Amino acid sequence: MPTTSLDAATITIGGDLTVRRIGFGAMQLTGDQVWGEYPDHDGGIALLRHVVDSGVTFIDTADVYGPHSNEQLIREALHPYPADLVIATKGGFVRGGHDYSTLGAVGNPNYLRQSVHMSLRRLGLERIDLYYLHSGTATDAPFDEQVGVLAELKSQGLIRHIGLSNVTVEQFEAAREIVEISALTANYNLGTRVGSAHLAAAERAGVVFSPWGPTRFNGPNVENIRKAVDGIARRHGATPHQVALTWHLHRSPNTLPIPGTRTISHVDANNAASRLVLSADEVRQLTDLTPERLEANT
Repeated sequence: MPTTSLDAATITIGGDLTVRRIGFGAMQLTGDQVWGEYPDHDGGIALLRHVVDSGVTFIDTADVYGPHSNEQLIREALHPYPADLVIATKGGFVRGGHDYSTLGAVGNPNYLRQSVHMSLRRLGLERIDLYYLHSGTATDAPFDEQVGVLAELKSQGLIRHIGLSNVTVEQFEAAREIVEISALTANYNLGTRVGSAHLAAAERAGVVFSPWGPTRFNGPNVENIRKAVDGIARRHGATPHQVALTWHLHRSPNTLPIPGTRTISHVDANNAASRLVLSADEVRQLTDLTPERLEANT
């Protein structure tokens, strides 16, 4: 069960990993289209060190970011890691080139075993605190076998907690019959509620929910969303992105947003969002901007 402190500043993953409720998504610290190394290598190192120095205790990455270069950059910047830093990574996607059309999902059990071992090596870890199956769309192995591999690696002590990304709610429930699932991610923000059913499922199961693109303003109602967010931001002396980020913290105690950025100033602004307090009416106004999608199999 994830637990949050009374001031909503922290959340606990899997019962034993307590982190600040606003993490850092490292995906942007790669090349164009998440392909290749981050062009400003020294700047990336400085940014990651500032992230940790600013108090962030949860960093999210994946082996497909780069591929591999994102994990390597994190190690170069931060290893040996602070005792309270939790690094989540993922496996199950592959890239064949710069174009996104080359992205594919692989569920072969030996490939997933290799992915975990290689992430451990790149990150310089003996155990990964939170390891996500990055996709439930692979067709080369049954989904239950893929989850079973992660359960096996958890029993071996190579993974501490297991998460799921790009899965259906049905797959999430099926995975929970095999092994404890501690985290779930899905596309959920002010303009897109594709992950509504995932958030509801995470709340029912008592697991952490990380929304994709937590500060994005998109969807068919984008003009009304911007107008509403801008008005609330002005009342609080905050930025629209801070309001969008804070909404997630008010929306559910299970939520652990992981905004990404390439600038130190945005890191600080994102962290400051945890101190912003919205009224119940403001939270309701923002929530009502976009219909929730609660189909159980989405």
